[in-house]
Amino acid sequence: MKINVIVKTNAKKEEVEELSDGSYRVCVHVLPIKGKANQRVIELLANHMKLPKSQFHLIKGMKSKKKTFEVQKSGSYDREQKRAPKLNIGNR
Repeated sequence: MKINVIVKTNAKKEEVEELSDGSYRVCVHVLPIKGKANQRVIELLANHMKLPKSQFHLIKGMKSKKKTFEVQKSGSYDREQKRAPKLNIGNR
């Protein structure tokens, strides 16, 4: 699932707000230096959605206030990637 996020850095209060169009506004204390704001946005989104941070991947907007994240819900992606490939032994 992809989500669009608008980030406000150097905010007085950290918060996550879901907007009417389904996107999110995330306010963070930290400044956008060396990706620290992006990391904090991921932490706040993960806490808000009750998902692990590893499920969030920034795919667009690394240096912009408008960002797009890919969110892997319930870890199904990780389980499928780690599973051994199925072998078709019958019908030789």
